[in-house]
Amino acid sequence: MPVPLYTQTVIAFLWDFDRTLIPGNQQESLFAAYGVDESVFWREVDGLVDHYAARGVIVARDVVYLLHIISYVQAGKFAGLTNARLRELGASIETAPGIPDFLAASRDRVASDPRYSAEGITVEHYVVSSGIRPMIEGSKVAPHLDGIWANTFIGQLAPPGYRDRLDVDRTEYPISHVGYMIDNTAKTRAIFEISKGINMNPALDVNARMSSDQRRVPIRNMVYIGDGPSDIPCFSIINERGGKTLGVYTTAPRNNFRGVRDLQEQGRVQGMAEADFRPGEAAYLWLMDSLEQIAEGILADRIRAFADIPRPPGHV
Repeated sequence: MPVPLYTQTVIAFLWDFDRTLIPGNQQESLFAAYGVDESVFWREVDGLVDHYAARGVIVARDVVYLLHIISYVQAGKFAGLTNARLRELGASIETAPGIPDFLAASRDRVASDPRYSAEGITVEHYVVSSGIRPMIEGSKVAPHLDGIWANTFIGQLAPPGYRDRLDVDRTEYPISHVGYMIDNTAKTRAIFEISKGINMNPALDVNARMSSDQRRVPIRNMVYIGDGPSDIPCFSIINERGGKTLGVYTTAPRNNFRGVRDLQEQGRVQGMAEADFRPGEAAYLWLMDSLEQIAEGILADRIRAFADIPRPPGHV
């Protein structure tokens, strides 16, 4: 039997971002800062797949908006938009009620129970989003996160022969290319990277064969929180492997209650609640109860593991 890599005492919360940790879309602050009509922007985005297809080019529907942001930069509508500016805009994003307080409260919940702390049980929080990473990094949520999976932009490409040159140019250039791309299906990759501990140990490969007892965070110790159809691939994996799933809805600025209820009726999510994470609210109670269920399961596994250790013979 291989030597265990991890104690498997981490409970991981995986969060969508838009309409989950925040009530609206993160890009709203970008549109407001540059005076861009967001309805026009999104209407143009809706037609881009067909626009490019007519020219023999296939683009990913979930993230084609990233290309349109770059086109707005090139056209001067988002003049001078850099990654640094995106982080600044992220600071103005309004968070959902009870966020980021809930993220700290969940960690405190396990730390305050001597039974859990004695076994080294801890809580981690991750954002898995098809949104823009620099904006999430600049948000009020970022200091409370253990990792972010989201899209990135590059300002200036590394030229041929760049390794033979002194790296002295640290200028913030306007964004011009997509760096890392994560669409709704690719979000599932984050689940396996977190499970295998790749975010903590880059020497590991996400495709490496690893048994369930070798993983840093078994998927059964994960909770995924999202708001809609874009999260279905992640919901499915977490549900199939014993984790917890919560669908959350907002009533303003957009009411998506019906869509989340459909997810629950279809068995896509185990629970649903308004995206209000203040103490006493349904989402807070559901998540804290799920946290305790997982913690109790870890505790029971640890007790069984010690019970299976043979005792030495006593004196005659």
